[in-house]
Amino acid sequence: MAISFSYQKDDFALVEEAKIRQWIAAVVQGRQCRVGSIGYLFCDDAYLLEANMKYLNHDTLTDIITFDYVEGTLVSGDIMISVDRVEENAVDFGVPFEQELHRVIIHGILHLLGQGDKSEEESKEMRCQENEALQIWDTMR
Repeated sequence: MAISFSYQKDDFALVEEAKIRQWIAAVVQGRQCRVGSIGYLFCDDAYLLEANMKYLNHDTLTDIITFDYVEGTLVSGDIMISVDRVEENAVDFGVPFEQELHRVIIHGILHLLGQGDKSEEESKEMRCQENEALQIWDTMR
């Protein structure tokens, strides 16, 4: 199991890295999959926008980009999260920053597990799966 966290944004760091690793592993293993190499990079809007344009040809701000390297049941990938977007979305949705951050952290994992979010139906299912994963987090606290 190799879940790593890196930080481009100097004024941000996860508080409970070990517990978040356990949570991610629990979600992945709950889907009868194995944790491979999963790397998170927490960055600012400018950094993520540059990556979005460079790798995906999308000139838009987003909270997360997920690069999928999954092979069978071995879940691997790189996940980039804009802390700036998460902060703004938390305010817009009226939820605590930590809750929105955890939702986005697990959102990337759900993409690696095959859950899409392009259609309205997929988005609803993604939200249900995020909520289930957040309940697992709550039980771990």
